Amino acid sequence: MHDTMEKWMPIAQQHGQSHLFHFWSCLSGDEQQQLAKQIQSIDFPQLAGLFEGSEEAVDWSELANKAQAPDAIRLNDPNVAFSAKDAFHCGEQAIRQGKIGMILVAGGQGTRLGFDQPKGVFQIGPISNRSLFSMHADSLRAATRRYGVSIPMFVMTSPATDAATRDYFAQHRNLGLKEEDLVTFCQGTMPAMDAASGKILLESPSSIALSPDGHGGIVSALDRQGILRSAASRGIEHFFYAQVDNPLVRACDPTLIGYHLLSRSQMTTQVVSKRFAKEKVGNVVSIDGRTHIIEYSDLTDEAAHRTHPDGSLQLWAGNIAIHVLERKFLEHAAQKSDCLPFHRAMKSVPFVDHNGNVVKPAAPNAIKFERFVFDLLPLAERSIVVEGNPADVFAPVKNAEGSATDTPTTTRNALVQQHRQWLEHAGISIEENVKVEINPNWALDADEVRQKIQTPCHIRVDTYFA
Repeated sequence: MHDTMEKWMPIAQQHGQSHLFHFWSCLSGDEQQQLAKQIQSIDFPQLAGLFEGSEEAVDWSELANKAQAPDAIRLNDPNVAFSAKDAFHCGEQAIRQGKIGMILVAGGQGTRLGFDQPKGVFQIGPISNRSLFSMHADSLRAATRRYGVSIPMFVMTSPATDAATRDYFAQHRNLGLKEEDLVTFCQGTMPAMDAASGKILLESPSSIALSPDGHGGIVSALDRQGILRSAASRGIEHFFYAQVDNPLVRACDPTLIGYHLLSRSQMTTQVVSKRFAKEKVGNVVSIDGRTHIIEYSDLTDEAAHRTHPDGSLQLWAGNIAIHVLERKFLEHAAQKSDCLPFHRAMKSVPFVDHNGNVVKPAAPNAIKFERFVFDLLPLAERSIVVEGNPADVFAPVKNAEGSATDTPTTTRNALVQQHRQWLEHAGISIEENVKVEINPNWALDADEVRQKIQTPCHIRVDTYFA
């Protein structure tokens, strides 16, 4: 460990970070090894540049003023180049041929839910109490059953959720997924920096205060951990990407995949129509012929409220974090260390001071740096935007009960409502306050429900179809 200190102390000193070794002589051998590993992983010049703001600043006002509605495949638009039926069949063919894998982003903890475990463990099934992880695994297993092909699921965790996620899958027999079809990998981290001094914060005398590098960290993580290479060896050409907190996602949605393939898109984004101008979703727009996402907090009021003559919003498309990504596009992006910009966020980060005391700041004191996967969009030579029906594709659980939106109750209600519609269209009548829930392994969609229902009936009690 002495060699480590001799090698890295001058580098740390050069960048004003020699305090990282302040407690070195007091640490055990294992603690020194842990700290040394963290220090060796730091790109000190990059971090200094990020703190100094030497990266190109984004003029969001200018971008917002230039933003136009994206070229999009809209719901019920008769003038689209490809019909939903054509897209569905094209997507099904690609799935059957083993060309599709699924990425599930599951690095978040349930902090806003008041839940101290990985969010994927949160129980959301309206009747079954299945977890978010189970909802996605069941959906993928149903696709595997329908198309007779092995479809791997790549689950991205964070350092805070990795061990608990692996334990959960192990304890639940991988939720029915084959061992070779469940790949869990951890995203990278970035040090938190004191906002006033630019010093890297220590979480403890032997550990740096690290935070996940954002969902955009998936690009380097997929490459660094060999997942892109192993996917290529399996014949996977495209990834269906979703986040764990949205159980309404249909795993490897063939229609969305089909639109992606027929358009020869490198990155496809599903959106929903915004309910109002300043809704708190990313705004999917077109700027100088490239697709971008402008966060709601960066969109000017003027741009947000621009309307067409009929009163509809010009910037109408809201991001829901469902994408289809070409594997070769990700491989190309992974070769460029600066392919995605870092975004800065002010946060309250506990730290150890010079005397070894833990300080818990009452106000934001630190800068965290993270990347966003949607910043890949403007890098794509070909990208498309596809509108989805919110009732079919988007019901995330993000907030604790009592919040205005995205609570466990609103999510469960959305699931029940979707399944009621499927059953009612198949000729089933359901009493008003009765809950129903359909496991995708019983029926994956409304068409399969109709095939299952032979005799119309009336449902008077809560019913789980599994």
